[in-house]
Amino acid sequence: MENSDHISVTLSGVGVNCTEEDGSSAKQPQRRSLRRTWNQLPRCQRNLIILAALVVCLTLVLILYNDQIDAHNSKSFGNSGDFPFPENRETSQNGHISGAAVNNGVKDQLQDIGAPPLSFPNDNLPEFKDMKLPDMRQRSKKSANTQESRKESYIQAPLVDVPNKISIQENNDNRIDEPVVEAQSAAEDDERVDLEAAVANPRVVPGTKDVLITDYVNKLEGSILAQKQHFHGATNERQSAVVAAFKHSWAGYKKYAWGHDNLKPLSQSSHDWFGLGLTIVDSLDTMYIMGLEDEFSEAREWVSNFLTFDVNRDINLFEVTIRILGGLLSAYHLSGDKMFLSKSLELGNRMLPCFLSPSGIPFSDVNLGSMSAHSPKWSPDSSTSEVTTIQLEFRDLSRSTNISIYEKASHAVNKKVHALEKPDGLVPIFINANTGTFRNYATISLGARGDSYYEYLLKQWLQTGRKPDDFLIVDYMRAIDGVLTKLLRRTPKEQHVYIGELINGKDFKPKMDHLTCYLPGTLLLGHKFGMPTSHLLLARDLLETCYQTYMRQPTQLAPEISHFALTTNEEQEIYVKPNDAHNLLRPEFIESLYYFYAITGNRTYQDMGWNIFQAFEKHTKVAYGYTSIGNVKHIFNTRLRDMMESFWLGETLKYFYLLFSDNRKEIDLDKWLFNSEAHLVPFRNH
Repeated sequence: MENSDHISVTLSGVGVNCTEEDGSSAKQPQRRSLRRTWNQLPRCQRNLIILAALVVCLTLVLILYNDQIDAHNSKSFGNSGDFPFPENRETSQNGHISGAAVNNGVKDQLQDIGAPPLSFPNDNLPEFKDMKLPDMRQRSKKSANTQESRKESYIQAPLVDVPNKISIQENNDNRIDEPVVEAQSAAEDDERVDLEAAVANPRVVPGTKDVLITDYVNKLEGSILAQKQHFHGATNERQSAVVAAFKHSWAGYKKYAWGHDNLKPLSQSSHDWFGLGLTIVDSLDTMYIMGLEDEFSEAREWVSNFLTFDVNRDINLFEVTIRILGGLLSAYHLSGDKMFLSKSLELGNRMLPCFLSPSGIPFSDVNLGSMSAHSPKWSPDSSTSEVTTIQLEFRDLSRSTNISIYEKASHAVNKKVHALEKPDGLVPIFINANTGTFRNYATISLGARGDSYYEYLLKQWLQTGRKPDDFLIVDYMRAIDGVLTKLLRRTPKEQHVYIGELINGKDFKPKMDHLTCYLPGTLLLGHKFGMPTSHLLLARDLLETCYQTYMRQPTQLAPEISHFALTTNEEQEIYVKPNDAHNLLRPEFIESLYYFYAITGNRTYQDMGWNIFQAFEKHTKVAYGYTSIGNVKHIFNTRLRDMMESFWLGETLKYFYLLFSDNRKEIDLDKWLFNSEAHLVPFRNH
């Protein structure tokens, strides 16, 4: 065969003279080069042929793509009239989740949850009668039959019969139809006009043109005013030890970080997050409850003379609400000092622009000086817990001043989130302030970014008079049922109860944040006011697991995140990954211990707390305060992180102090609520 550097084809049945011959006579077929023929064509003809080929290919691709889309829509939506979501900006992470999306193995695993709940020694829990809530305790026939066979298993919690106010329609592709946005009512339009007018001058009372906040507050009188509370200070050695820890922390802060947000005790310096003196304001009610009059007075003078909100700086709505607004309101309720209320009003005014989003779901950040709000810089979405953990404080601001706009703006968020589809009552951890919808395929967790949504459902219901038909308590009970059926697991050998996560809204992960350890206390508080026995049983079991996350570490301090065994082949039932081994001086478990002691009177919880307090003393105390650590797994290499968070004084030490009190009703839980930062707001009768 002759060598050639071009492509050739054999043309059978064509003779030398290009005449068609009989196949039997065409023994030496002619070879013609396609490449040579192509090169001999004029350039314009070649371009036209290439263009025509591209058009044909593109047309075929579009036809095939449309056929696939039509087939997919036909399969997913049938003839129901439902339509898929428009393309989302983050399709790899976003998505509304469906209860049907949880893996098929969940129900089988839950069959093993019937083991008797763990209990503590001498645990004499009082009997609380379930409150009668109309249409909220109905079980399905299947659920009732299952409970008969496993009466001891709290997984068979009463399912909530949710009123037919919202229609839940789930698609087969694990997305939930976007709620129809209705035209705003006249009342909503009026409220928005009032809201826009209120942000015109933050130093003036909303609804007026020239009434200054200080003048308005000074003229308040009668039953609306807070009454000064009285505390007696430490009464035993354990409480005195906590007071000493507070004084040591305060001395370091005062010396090296006065007026700044946080102390860095190792470098003897400060750290500013918002520039609002977080540690001072966060500590006000702790000092008042501990009877530290001198420290409270100097903090009060700083707030009065130096705390200013007219600063050109972005702050986080949630963090500043629970820490600063909550701290100021709590100091007002305990001391009766109107100065704290005046400061609260101005701060409330400066945060109102967050509620001027297109959807009514508040923006996460606001510049207090320019009063301009926006989504976080790292994402177009807000954390779900952040937008739903401001209502206690804003409502209390309205009730304390008789100015309704704060409560209206924050409660409107409740109503909007309530109207969204929430399979099994559980919420994704991200929500968009522009669209008012949850992020597609977001994680479901009772830890970071999701935790306090559930906490504030219960606490708002308590705050407003415990109305039996309130959608807040309906949503709370439904959510706890969702926790029991979708997120709860036991470890295979030691039967430790824990609350996991649903990654992308569907894939179970045996991971629990320390933040989730607030839940035992919240569940017990709800049981005190009529929630079912299943909540109590879960609270007790989960409290024991949280305690084990402390005691199983060499330092006896819990990590930020714990992981749990799914199978018997795993070496450890509870284990910690290196990146999760830090401890930030968090309060959540101490909070739950306090609720258990305050409600039951069982001193076992005090002993558990004392073990942990001594661990903090041993591993986190330094010369000028206390510091977070980077490694709870090694007593000789704890890796001090040089940061004392404001919640160490505002929450952790406060809960330790109340836990060790001889009088478990030092704070009357029939009259007072703790917000998510352990600041006090009073119950209301309506």
